[in-house]
Amino acid sequence: MAVTMAEISKLRTMTGAGMMDCKNALIEADSDLEKAVEIIRKKGQAVAAKRSDREASEGCVLAGSNGGFAAVLALKCETDFVAKNAEFVALTKSFLDLALAEKPATLADLNALTLNGKTVAELVVERIGVTGEKMELDYYEFVKGGTTTAYIHPGNKLATLVALAEENAEYETIRGLAMHIAAMSPVAIDESAVPQKVKDNELAVAIEKTKAELVSKEVEVALKKAGINPAHVDSDDHIESNMAKGWITAEVAAKAREIKTTVSEEKSATLPEQKVNSIAAGRMAKFFKEYTLLEQKYEGGSEEAGKITVKELLAKKHLTCIAFKRVTLNQE
Repeated sequence: MAVTMAEISKLRTMTGAGMMDCKNALIEADSDLEKAVEIIRKKGQAVAAKRSDREASEGCVLAGSNGGFAAVLALKCETDFVAKNAEFVALTKSFLDLALAEKPATLADLNALTLNGKTVAELVVERIGVTGEKMELDYYEFVKGGTTTAYIHPGNKLATLVALAEENAEYETIRGLAMHIAAMSPVAIDESAVPQKVKDNELAVAIEKTKAELVSKEVEVALKKAGINPAHVDSDDHIESNMAKGWITAEVAAKAREIKTTVSEEKSATLPEQKVNSIAAGRMAKFFKEYTLLEQKYEGGSEEAGKITVKELLAKKHLTCIAFKRVTLNQE
């Protein structure tokens, strides 16, 4: 049965599917619109199942605020080409608008909300049928406060939210704070808010790095005492390269390897615990200063940028930051 352009156009409006997909669905359904919609929906499910093991690393990140509530979400896909498609961005925006209106508590709750008679999850599957790519609504975060704002970095790959305790906070200040968070990527508001898992991991890294540096210094001293330039034997590849160039002999290389092995084992077993812990504590203090919001130098783009900390800026404005979120699809 032949189908008309009017029927194809109507089905495209209803589903967002491509012209040929709509034409083929109508032919298969004998021009029954409801059956054609179901055919396209099932195609989306089939493609979704087929692409389930693929990686969706691209996508669109959008954020917005509605009074004391702000939300950020990411609709992910496989390619940047699809991520920049106007219909894909519009679909992401429709999910964001729905979240701002309904204020769901979780990503699962958002996926269960209905839009134009279909759930968000169903709309994602439909779009999979249109593009042929794996898609998933992967991130959904929100904040609440007296004043909230959202910032979307150009390119729709990074967005932030900020909530202040106070109502009617100055827009430029809270906007600058959202931009600062986008640029500086803090892990928490202050030291007390850093998750214990993050603290434990950072402390373990600090201790291992301290031990490695202390042992390395002892090895360097031992090499110099033996008349060997540490820079010539700092790695096996470097040793081989320098022997080939005639800068060191095979005997010197063997002696250097022996010293490095012996001194490393000896010093690793006898490092003073108090000294290691003291240096590691200093590294942790530096970590908190660099990666907690209040301790960071403010980089929000105003005249205060680089001159004062975020804590000092907020004190100056009589404001209190109570929450923030940062979502990015960028490799960092």
